Amino acid sequence: MKLIVGLGNPGQKYESTRHNAGFWLVERFAAQSGTVLRKDAKFQALVGRHGPSGIWLVLPQSYMNSSGRPVQMMSSFFKIAPADILVVHDELDFPPGVVRMKQGGGIAGHNGLKDISGRLGSHDYWRLRIGVGHPGDRDAVTEYVLHKPAQEERAAIDAAIDRALDALPLILGGDIQGAMLKLHTDEKPAAPAPRADESAPPAKAKAKALAGTETTGPATPRRAGKAPPAEKAKAATTANQPEPAGKGKEADTPKSEPAAPAGKTRGLGSFLKRLLPDADSKRAKK
Repeated sequence: MKLIVGLGNPGQKYESTRHNAGFWLVERFAAQSGTVLRKDAKFQALVGRHGPSGIWLVLPQSYMNSSGRPVQMMSSFFKIAPADILVVHDELDFPPGVVRMKQGGGIAGHNGLKDISGRLGSHDYWRLRIGVGHPGDRDAVTEYVLHKPAQEERAAIDAAIDRALDALPLILGGDIQGAMLKLHTDEKPAAPAPRADESAPPAKAKAKALAGTETTGPATPRRAGKAPPAEKAKAATTANQPEPAGKGKEADTPKSEPAAPAGKTRGLGSFLKRLLPDADSKRAKK
């Protein structure tokens, strides 16, 4: 890589807008590496050279729609091929916090990329794409990119720039594949830790489910031979009470024969009198 271009619009009015995400990254890299960016009237850009690598850093000052002019002039003067150019820009197709790198491809309506491709006559330059999100309506894109992101979005964009800066030494050293692997791996969110219920062994989980069913579900029929606690308590109270006087346990009292009906007794007496007529007279004499 011989040339790194950050896309954006010059001036204080635009310095905090989403469209200037490319400026943000190159400015931070220049500050970290001690590279001074100076205005160069010939190239219509802020230009600086990274000492350790010799790579040129460029921030076009010709506004976004004319970004290709400084790039084409630098490329022509220093004889830099498109494959040795890295363009850093905002990307509507990615949410804030995502950063990816690729070579070539479509321009997706980005006016800065459109002008660069037209002036270089090629799409083969590299792109470092910083996600800024999409407004959801194509007609609102211009208004969206020319406004400041919300505080949470800016924090996510800055985090993506941090990851890109961490991968930049690999890019400067020519390890493009290593840089892409680092960027595209780091952006994946960490898997959430399993909850306690999900990590419990199947047997415990099943027992817990059964316990919940017994508590909230319909009543379960009692097994035969087992009395509920309330009935056990009642039986114990009854067993401890003394029996009423004159009453014994039915098991200890022999059953007596039932008495004969009164009518049957009188009929038997009359029958005996007729058979033994002298019995009453003898009793009377006594």
